[in-house]
Amino acid sequence: MARKFNEENERIKRRYLQFLREAKRSDMATVDKAADAILRFERSTGFKSFKRFHIDQAIKFKRQLEAEKSPRTGAPLAKATVDGTLRAVKAFVLWLAGQPGYKSRIDYADAEYFNLNAKDARVAHAERDTPCPTPEQCRHAFAQMPSATPLQRRDRALFAFLMLTGARDGAIASLRLRHIDLVQGCVYQDARDVKTKFSKSFTTWFFPVDGVYLQAFRDWVAYLRDVELFGAGDALFPKPRMGVKDGVFACLGLSRDTYSDAGRLRAVIKGAFTGTGLPPFGPHSFRKTLGLLANDHCRTPEQFKAWSLNLGHENIATTLSAYCPVSSSRQGELIRAMT
Repeated sequence: MARKFNEENERIKRRYLQFLREAKRSDMATVDKAADAILRFERSTGFKSFKRFHIDQAIKFKRQLEAEKSPRTGAPLAKATVDGTLRAVKAFVLWLAGQPGYKSRIDYADAEYFNLNAKDARVAHAERDTPCPTPEQCRHAFAQMPSATPLQRRDRALFAFLMLTGARDGAIASLRLRHIDLVQGCVYQDARDVKTKFSKSFTTWFFPVDGVYLQAFRDWVAYLRDVELFGAGDALFPKPRMGVKDGVFACLGLSRDTYSDAGRLRAVIKGAFTGTGLPPFGPHSFRKTLGLLANDHCRTPEQFKAWSLNLGHENIATTLSAYCPVSSSRQGELIRAMT
């Protein structure tokens, strides 16, 4: 059965989503999340016209989110999920309050009713210690990865590249050979064709990690160029080329195309860890591993700034808060050790 909709609402939603995309320069993932949040709110009102908005609708919507269960786990929605949904609808209502035909019906203050209470807001925004693999765990998992086939060598090179750069998986999935400079030891994450966060272009120099990673990555690039005859515009971590072999659908080699998303690459990394009995660490966890390694390599503020820039952070505080946590007990140890 087709979902209900309100034609007038659809028109104003389209204008708002266009505003997010074109005026606020939001990426499509952000726009899609906003659209989903607004649709959830519409469902809670029975698809009433936004011109009939009342603060009671906001209060009811909050209560519904608080009582809702996750379809995946069956547990109540995480506070962060509820907060994100409410914030998206709040932004929409704030925008509506300034639009012709709506400004006489909606006050800017009405949007405040989409706020979580102070306690739940603190829970939603609380920093959590995210586990990451130790350098020793990474080395162990990497050593166990097979390398008999081109796809297996690709997977090992992917693991090595994560250790060398800490690049985000979405960017890695879209990288091409032209972005790699083995002479200088760096990768240029060009936002014109690499899916970087906030579409930001920057250079990442290979981190000073175990030399086995650099050798594996160099061997992979040489294989692509010399054996597969890949050119500058071909994928760095290509998809398999599928086709029919001996009457069955099978991998026939390497495609020259990049993946459309990072789903397969994430599965490769998690499998490398779980295959050796370790937790299923994902690609993003390498960034925290590298963030912690800064403590072993950086001796000056300038060095730490360079390390932070290498991770794509313009502000050094981002690296410190996200990847270099200090527990209360560790804080005490550090202070007592100072002379």
